[in-house]
Amino acid sequence: MQRVTPFLWFDGTAADAIDLYRNVFSDSDVVEAAASGGGPGERGGFVMGSVTVGGIEIICFDGGPFVPFNPAISLFVTCETQEEVDRYWYGLSAGGEEGQCGWLVDPYGVSWQIVPSALGRLMGDPDQERAGRVREAMLKMNRLIIAELQAAYDGG
Repeated sequence: MQRVTPFLWFDGTAADAIDLYRNVFSDSDVVEAAASGGGPGERGGFVMGSVTVGGIEIICFDGGPFVPFNPAISLFVTCETQEEVDRYWYGLSAGGEEGQCGWLVDPYGVSWQIVPSALGRLMGDPDQERAGRVREAMLKMNRLIIAELQAAYDGG
């Protein structure tokens, strides 16, 4: 049982968001969908559903325009390869907004951080000069590029 479950409040786009997440994350699956007055995906008909993303269930609810998303809450995706970074970055940011340092906002207003695991390792180096070069390189990027972070770490 998953004890803590993210609950995302959408304004009529929950079914579309579930479809996006299901398509971007290869290990995802729609858990359930509930409709009222129409079927899932029909504007005004979808009420609530859930999708697993990276092994975590996320509940998506069409609650109306009363509570918009903001970047104070984001979903953090750890990636092992540049291919993963690119797949999640381009899949989630298409129609949304690219941000700085691996942050993006998907087309439905949800903030995501797409971060290679190498970033933590490189920035966590006790050599503050190396870690600082990585930090400076990261601050210049939108989509994080592992090879460029590594090059900064190596002094190049």
